[in-house]
Amino acid sequence: MRHGRKVNHLGRTDSHRKAMLANMASSLIKHKRISTTLAKAKALRMYVEPLITKSKTDTTHSRRIVFGYLQDKETVTELFRDIAAKVANRPGGYTRIIKLNNRLGDNAEMALIELVDYNEVYGKEADSAEKKTTRRGRSKAKKSDAPAAKAEEVKVEEAVEEAPAAEEAKEDKGE
Repeated sequence: MRHGRKVNHLGRTDSHRKAMLANMASSLIKHKRISTTLAKAKALRMYVEPLITKSKTDTTHSRRIVFGYLQDKETVTELFRDIAAKVANRPGGYTRIIKLNNRLGDNAEMALIELVDYNEVYGKEADSAEKKTTRRGRSKAKKSDAPAAKAEEVKVEEAVEEAPAAEEAKEDKGE
């Protein structure tokens, strides 16, 4: 029975798993997205999201706790300086997992895990959607052109009436 066993051991010993997740978390923080297996991505999400939450409060205590997990000064500095500023207003859900095609060698399910606030593709779509306004029906420019269009119709009708009169005059002259 699996009562109370919520950690995916990933077929590794405890020390190997902790070191692997620390390295993957450091890579995710440095590169903002990494490609890995789906199981590792889900385990990494559970590992790195509490660390990002800790980084919102920039105290010596929280820095030491995060350093205890990551063991990399540059990564901790980048997490507290850059990433914490971007996720300050977000209540959670700092990472996104996108499933990819299976790996060719062993057919393992692959996934892309990325930090949500660093994806330019989704950010640009959201900005362009806000700027774009859709109009339905006629525009105001066409309504203001309506009297001018009626005046043009009257001129065209006069020209049509004058044309037959000009042709009749030419016939009368014998041309």
